[in-house]
Order: sequence, then C-alpha cells, then structure tokens
Amino acid sequence: MKFSLWIAAAALVLLGLLGSMFVVAPGETGMVLNLGRVARTDLGPGLHFKVPLVETARVFDRRLTVLDAEPERYLTSERKDVAVDFFAVGMIEDVRAFYRATGGSEEIAVARLAPIIKDSLRNEINERTLQEVVSGDRSEIIERQLAGINRGADTVGVKIVDLRIKRIDLPTDSQVIQDVYRRMRAQRQQVASRLRAEGAEAAQTIRAQADREQVVIVAEAERDAQLLRGEGDAVAARTYAQAANKDPAFYAFQRSLEAYRESFDDGQSVIVLDRDDAFLQYLTDDD
Repeated sequence: MKFSLWIAAAALVLLGLLGSMFVVAPGETGMVLNLGRVARTDLGPGLHFKVPLVETARVFDRRLTVLDAEPERYLTSERKDVAVDFFAVGMIEDVRAFYRATGGSEEIAVARLAPIIKDSLRNEINERTLQEVVSGDRSEIIERQLAGINRGADTVGVKIVDLRIKRIDLPTDSQVIQDVYRRMRAQRQQVASRLRAEGAEAAQTIRAQADREQVVIVAEAERDAQLLRGEGDAVAARTYAQAANKDPAFYAFQRSLEAYRESFDDGQSVIVLDRDDAFLQYLTDDD
C-alpha cells in the first residue's frame, strides 16, 4: 500500500515538474500568464519554469513574417482608379502589446494592420498622378509612409520593417482602361499615319528619280540614234557618191527608180507632167 502511494506521489511530482517547464526555441519569445494576466514577457530561448495550474506559457515567433493582404483600389490625384497589390514584412516587437491587441492571433494582427497600411498608401497615392504612381519610384512611396505605418503598428506590438508593392493594375471596370486603350489606339494611328506619309514621300521620291532617269535614258538613246543615223547617212552618201563616180548613168537610173517607187507607192497617185519632162525619161519608149 505504501509503495503504491509512493508511486502516485512520484507521478504527481513528475507531472508537476513537466507542467512547470516549457522551452523557448531560437527565433521565438516566451510569455507567462498568471491567471490570464501577463506576468512575464520577452523570455529568450532556453528552458523556463512556471507555476503549474496557476501560470500558463505562450510562445511567439519573433522572426520576420510576410503579412499579405488583398489588393486595394485607390484614386490618384486625377481621380483615376488603380488597384494596388502589396505585402508587408514585419515582426513582433512588443509581446505584451501584441497579446493584448490580438490575443496572440496572427490572423487578428493582419486584420488590424491591413487598414493601417492601406490608409497610409491611400494618402500617398491620392497625392500622385497616374503616371507618377505607375512609372514613378515605388520605394519613395514606401519610405515616406513607413514611419507613419509603424506608429499605427505600435498599437499592435508589431514593427513593419519593409513594405513592397507587388503590382499596380488598372481595374478592368475602370474608365481609365478605356482611356488608356483610346490613347494607345491614337498613338498607333499616329505612328501608322507617319509611316504612311514617310512611305508616300519615299515612293514619290523614287518615282521622281525614275522619271528623271527615264528622261535621261531616252535623251541619251535619241542622241545615240541621231548619231547612228548621221553616220548611216554619211556612209550612204559616200556609197552613192562612189557609185555615181563609177557609173553615172546607172546611178541616175537607180535614183529615178527610187523616185518612181516613192511617187507611185500607194498605187493611186496621179502625176500630170509634160511628156518631155526629164522625170519620165526612163518611162518613155525610145525604140
């Protein structure tokens, strides 16, 4: 009987010891609650003790954590719609404040921090044009608002060490998209018109150059033809002269035949001459 009591007592002591110890791993921080009230905080890595049944331990991750949120729509200074998708990188800085504000729930912390970040970004984007928001330096937007965001995050016991804008979109149901498309079409039409004008100018230049070259080629060909005709006429004249010198009578007869052929070529010509005219000397019968 005594042995059983000793075993029970040892078991109770062992359970008490196990219930009074807890471990905080590297990168974590511990907190002890005494009947629901915060008793000790910022317990570093290692083995720690608490009063069983009276105190409870909570352990939180103090490493950097990405806090993601749904994209938010904002208005620029021109009253144009943009959708901004962002994420924040934060860590628990004040465990006591974090527990009191969220009960130790990361989901509640994200829900509390998201409006703070969104409102801060809204103030910054509302002061900028669409061009500055889309094409500007995004790090400048973040740097100007990070201090204000952390002032709001202090109430949650969290410190935001970085904030990144992943994407800035134009909502599909926004008038901005239609304006952008119209502007893009106008720019493309302007480029097309300029290219067509340049093409027409180039074509006109090519045609004018071709016309000039044609005139030059025709003129040169005509000049060469005149030279060839002149040379041919000169050769013909020399040939006729040589023929005339060799046999004047035959030359005269040949020339007369050519004159007859040209005069009566169409077969309908009528020439009225005196019968003794020299033109008819080779057509008369002098037998």
